[in-house]
Amino acid sequence: MDFLGEHSPELLPGRRVLPPVQGAIEAPHGTTIVAATFPGGVVLAGDRRATMGNMIAQRDIEKVFPADEYAAVGIAGTAGLAVEMVKLFQLELEHFEKVEGAQLSLEGKANRLSTMIRSNLGMAMQGLAVVPLFAGWDLDRQRGRIFSYDVTGGRSEEQGYAATGSGSLFARGSMKKLFRDDLTEQEATTLVVQALYDAADDDSATGGPDMARRIYPIVTVITDEGYRRLADAETSDLARAVLDGRLAHPDGPRAALL
Repeated sequence: MDFLGEHSPELLPGRRVLPPVQGAIEAPHGTTIVAATFPGGVVLAGDRRATMGNMIAQRDIEKVFPADEYAAVGIAGTAGLAVEMVKLFQLELEHFEKVEGAQLSLEGKANRLSTMIRSNLGMAMQGLAVVPLFAGWDLDRQRGRIFSYDVTGGRSEEQGYAATGSGSLFARGSMKKLFRDDLTEQEATTLVVQALYDAADDDSATGGPDMARRIYPIVTVITDEGYRRLADAETSDLARAVLDGRLAHPDGPRAALL
């Protein structure tokens, strides 16, 4: 970022000047990202749909990426800018580790991403916003942590679970009733798939598991052993179990009343 800012500042996302436009800019947008912690780590997951207005722009977009060995970022907002921001973020973390000989702390990574989002504020004001969800394993505190952001780069640490994107309202409501502090890794991954299913049930911009096309949510797990993305076979089994349960209970599992 510093090198680019010195030699070609116009190439930085926040320094680009867009021509004046009337009305909203039609560009593919990524939607729902969810995360949940469990005693051994944190799970970050995203659906696969990108929309452009009322149209489905892409059915199998990838919205969850590893930031480094112990962190991941899920993107919501303008897809092209978000992917570019994630690649630059990955490069910065790798560069820091090579120069310093040690990884940046999880808190430092979250702060750096906040700065990058803030640099995109000019484009966000023109409708091209990027609002990611950041999660990782804190090597100092030995636990999973989740950070959410707003378009100005404001950062908040979330406790237990979080969601962002157009379906976040429904996903958060789903997780609010099903989340527990003592979830196992298997239960946490099932929880986020249930939340994405509920989001897709009420939000047209969120895509649920597509069994016909074999397109499933991206589910990642970050523990003290590092970042791991669940294989298609694993997410397929999760999605199928959730769908089988919905055949009997279309609105999903019930939380205890008291």
